[in-house]
Amino acid sequence: MKKILLIINVLLCQKAFSQNNISEKLVITQVLYKQQVAWNNGSIESFMMPYWHSDSLKFIGKKGITYGWQNTLDNYKKSYPDTTAMGQLAFEIKSIDVFSKSSAFVIGKWFLKREKIKGDLGGYFSLIFKKIKNKWVIVVDHTS
Repeated sequence: MKKILLIINVLLCQKAFSQNNISEKLVITQVLYKQQVAWNNGSIESFMMPYWHSDSLKFIGKKGITYGWQNTLDNYKKSYPDTTAMGQLAFEIKSIDVFSKSSAFVIGKWFLKREKIKGDLGGYFSLIFKKIKNKWVIVVDHTS
């Protein structure tokens, strides 16, 4: 009898986690959508809001690893000095895996539509999100 109760309890917990999992995926999707809107409005500062405001933030790109929120912001500003360079951003989310109440992994595709002078850009990204102070933040960004 104890085994049956244990199995029922585990199944109920899994169902509750699965429902929470779906809502957490929606929240993370909204975070990414807000980033896209911020970028397309020309605000790198607003785009950076979901990143962890910490020196431990990691951004991995073609030039290697950048540590820290401010350094990452500074690199974005150097690479995209104006709205022409920024273009219009579109994300295509390939997967969101919520591993726990406080960690998630996102894989996606990004595309920048820019004027012909600058040319279009695109690639893939993987993000590690952590829930810190009840808010999902990006703690690792690997963009290629």
